[in-house]
This record gives sequence, C-alpha cells and structure tokens, in this order.
Amino acid sequence: MAQADPIARPSRKAYLVGGGIASLAAAAFLIRDGDMPGCDITVIEETGVLGGSLDGSGNPTDGYVLRGGRMLESKYLCTFDLFASIPTLDGTRTVTEETFAWNETMRTSSKARLVSDGQRLTAPQFGLDEGHILTIERLALLPESMLGKTTIADQFDPSFFETNFWFMWCTTFAFQPWHGAVEFKRYLVRFAHMVSGFNRLHGIMRTVYNQYDSMILPLRKWLDERGVVFALDTRVTDLGLVGQEGAWSASRILTERMDVAGEIRVRAEDIVLVTLGSMTEGSSLGGMDSAPVLKGKTDGGAWTLWERIATGRPEFGHPEVFADHIDRSKWLSFTTTLHNPTFLRLVRDFTGNVPGEGGLVTFPRSNWLASIVIPFQPHFIGQPDDVGVFWGYGLAVDEPGNFVRKPMSACTGREIMTEILGHLRIEAQATGILDKAICIPCMMPFITSQFLPREPGDRPQVIPKGTTNLGLMGQFCELPDDVVFTVEYSIRSAQAAIYGLLGLGREPPAVYQGKFDPRVLFKAYRALHDLQDV
Repeated sequence: MAQADPIARPSRKAYLVGGGIASLAAAAFLIRDGDMPGCDITVIEETGVLGGSLDGSGNPTDGYVLRGGRMLESKYLCTFDLFASIPTLDGTRTVTEETFAWNETMRTSSKARLVSDGQRLTAPQFGLDEGHILTIERLALLPESMLGKTTIADQFDPSFFETNFWFMWCTTFAFQPWHGAVEFKRYLVRFAHMVSGFNRLHGIMRTVYNQYDSMILPLRKWLDERGVVFALDTRVTDLGLVGQEGAWSASRILTERMDVAGEIRVRAEDIVLVTLGSMTEGSSLGGMDSAPVLKGKTDGGAWTLWERIATGRPEFGHPEVFADHIDRSKWLSFTTTLHNPTFLRLVRDFTGNVPGEGGLVTFPRSNWLASIVIPFQPHFIGQPDDVGVFWGYGLAVDEPGNFVRKPMSACTGREIMTEILGHLRIEAQATGILDKAICIPCMMPFITSQFLPREPGDRPQVIPKGTTNLGLMGQFCELPDDVVFTVEYSIRSAQAAIYGLLGLGREPPAVYQGKFDPRVLFKAYRALHDLQDV
C-alpha cells in the first residue's frame, strides 16, 4: 500500500519592522543567503516611502529635499558585498561596480576643505599640539570599558576644539564635544587609514546620484522582482513577547493603519527583525519663507516601540539614553534647488573644484559651524540640465548667525542661504541667486542621538541573549568595532541578525582593522604631526 504524503508544513515567514536600509538589506540577505522566497518576507513601514534616512525626494518646481548624505568608503565591506548582488536600474552592472567605477572617474580631492574669512584653505594643517596627539593615541589604545560614559570634552583640553583637525573631523562625522568618547575612539580606529588624506577628503566615495536614487531604488526593484511584500503607511505599535526573562519569543505584531488596529500572528518558526529607534524620527521641513519646527519622540512610532519592548526587559537596551536629550542630538540640514547657474559657477571658481569633486566645505568661523556639499550634477534622476542642487548643514543651530542675527533653527530657507552667501563673500550676485533658489531647511531632533554617552547594555545585542525568533537592527544595537552613523553599520547589523537567526553558521565580513597595518599607522602619525611627504 502506498504511503500517504506527509502534510506540508507552512513555510517560514519573516517580518521586518521599519523600511530603512537595514530592513531592505535584511530582506535581500534572506533571499540571497537564506534561500527564502520573497513572497514570505514582509517589510512594515509607518510612512509611505522606503529608504529611511537614505532619502531623496522633490522636484525642480517645488524644490528637492535630502535630509542628509552618508559618506561611503572602500572598506564598507558589508555594504559592497550586498550591492555586488544588486543590479543598477538599467541592469548593465551591479551597484557596487557602478559606485567603484564612478569614484575612479570622480575622485574626491578637496581644494577648499575649510573656508575662513572668505579665503579657502587647501590641505589645511591639522594644527594639533603634542598633548592633543598623545590624547588621540591614548584613546586609540584604551579599552572602551575604561572610557565609560565620558565625553570627548572630558578627554581633551579646550584648545583641541579650536584646531583645524577638530573642525574637519567634527563636520565630516557630525561630532559634538559632549558626545561619547567611546564613539570618538571607535571612529579614530575605524578610519585610521583615512587620516593621512583627511584634509583633502581623499578616500571618501559618492554614488552617481543621491543615495536614494543610486542605492534604494535598485534595491527596491530587486526585492519587488522577487515578490517581497511592502506594507506601507503601517505603524508597528507593540510586539507580543512571550516567555520569561532571558528567553523571549515574538508571538504577535500589533499594528495601526489609518487609525485601524491590526495584528499579525507570528509562529515559532517565523522570524521578526526590528529596526530600533530612528535618527530621522520627527524630522520637520521648512521652506524658503518658513522655518522648520522642532518635534519630539512621539511624532512617530520608532522610539515608542523601542520603549515598549524594552520596559522591564533590560536585554533590549535603554532607549531613553538616546531619545531624551534632543538639545544634544539635534541639528539642521538644508537642500537648495537652483534655477540660476551663478551660485554653482562662483563656488566652482572659488573652491577650484568642479561639482562632485570637492566634498564638504566647512566655514570654521561660522557661528552655526555650517558646511555645504556641491554634488555632481544632476544629483537626482530626471533633474533638468538647467537646475542645480546642493546640500548643507549646521551643528550649532541655536547660535545667532554671523550675517543673519538669528539662530539657525529659527531661520527660513532664504535666511540660511543669505548666511551661506555671506561666508562665501558673494554679495553682488546675492539677490539674483536668492530670487531663483528654493532652500528647504530640515530640523532633525535625533540625528546624532547614537553618539550620546552610553554604557554597556544601553545598546542591545543584535540577537538579545535568549531570544528565539527576534533580531534587532540599525544604529542603536551593538556591533563590536564598527561605527554608527554609517550605512555600513545598518547593513552589517542586518547581515549579522539574518545569519544568526537562520543558523547559517557564518558571519558578516570582518571589520577592516587598519590599526594593525604599520603603513597605515606611519601615514597617520605623519599626518597628525603635519609632516608633509616630499
């Protein structure tokens, strides 16, 4: 007698909370490395747009908007591993191939990294004294446990914060003196191989277009083609966790869509991955004649969700360490759309860099500590030839400007542009530039919250100890050696979570350790001492 066919078990499902790069990367790793069908993967996003902080939107009529732009460099091993599997939108090569080829064509080499009193400084000296250098070397060697919750200001004397090194370092990476010394140390070690060319921004890579168009759109297309389900405009309000301390499992995902509550049942064999927190939560846009407003952690669902799942469960971290100090984590960016070529022409002639070549231009004497970036044009797919776009930001948003006597946080786009034109000493053409510009400021209350002083346990592990089907991703989980505020960190966290939850017996590529390369250390030593190579 023929044996009856066994009853087929339902396939494993994956639910990814948050639609940023971490979740999109996790979906790709589930398909590529975990052999999971795309139709069994659901990405749940509270807004109507995917990409999270890697955003780009707008049009030439109303103005383009970028909340920020993340730096890339060749040692982002997880990022380029992922995108080596993702074709470009035209399908001619992979995103990784396109990015490396583009950066061979358009290598970053700033001739105006700092602009002070209307004068550009090409390859400015770091200006560190022996005490500053010894402190940098000590921080690089000290174990993180010895730094605790100390700040950068706790480690250096005040003169350090007036050096060109600090102006370039803090504006490249968005550090403030009150940020954690641990994160500063991690950056020193992680980017040791870039110190020798830091005053020219050598080694910093860019995508052909903004990162939404060049990275998110191809990745979304690849996931769409494989049937991944995207539940947009859906907020996750809570997780149903069952078990006991040290042994939690996700059994339910509670949602809200158009004020209607919903619930997703999660089986023991399913997996749930949550992007913790959000550095762009509560972002607010202004306009040419309006300033953005300052919002808080209740203006979105990311921080509330983390608070709920962490309550009474210390293994899920301490969100209040990062979310409750807006005065120390906020800053303001702005995107300017230009319908007059004068500004880009004047900046090109002044800096000596064509658009896309120079990278960040910082005004160290700016009360706002403002910087601008002139990208290659077009910066958006479909951007007209006669339209230009550039981006900028300020770190000291509560200080009055040098030319506009108002805090940056209270300024309209017109006032911000007026301040930037003042630092560039562009007076004669200012009216014509402003009349044809659309400057959209963006206030971000949590943008550097991941840099705030922390202790072990404040950031949870990617797979908290004892959890069976739940992983955590993004900027607020703990990964040894790597640095937050990078695309690489989000993608690495996703890769680690997927490999761990699926039991694949493999790890993400190891973090590059330039600190063990004598050539890297020698070049960094010479650069810190302002010793020029002959």
